Amino acid sequence: MTTALLIPGYWIRAGSSLDRATLVKFMQRTYRELHPEQHFSHLAETVEQYLSGETRLWWVEPEKPCPTSKTSSFSPPAPNPTVNSPVACLWVGNAIDQVQGDRHAYIFLLYVMPDYRHQGIGTALMKWTETWAKNRGDRQIALQVFHHNNRALALYNKLGYQPQSMWMTKSLE
Repeated sequence: MTTALLIPGYWIRAGSSLDRATLVKFMQRTYRELHPEQHFSHLAETVEQYLSGETRLWWVEPEKPCPTSKTSSFSPPAPNPTVNSPVACLWVGNAIDQVQGDRHAYIFLLYVMPDYRHQGIGTALMKWTETWAKNRGDRQIALQVFHHNNRALALYNKLGYQPQSMWMTKSLE
């Protein structure tokens, strides 16, 4: 298992397909923050379909538990009892640029638990992804973000991400 210091006080470690249940919980939590009225049990299918040896999953764990952490109903299981529970997650897959035809990194999920935000973890994870993508020869990273997720938009704008296209939907109900 690969582990490295991400930023002072936080370790990043590689995840695996054994982390499916924890990944589903992280995905459900991020979507519930934005759409609390919805149920997200279907996200397990997304993880089942896309988590593979071709994607990368990383977990961030603190050196010690957050002293200001509030009790939460969400407590993902630690993969090892001697390791802290993850407080952030990054899941990166592959996409093909539809204009140029190049394979590139695609961020499926970046999530930092609320008690651990504003400490540089999200920024460090994005920079981690950039380094990883450059090392494998990618020329770009893509992601999708909800137009009303202002915190995420602010982070991505700060890091130099620019809109390339607009995803539009129409309800057929």
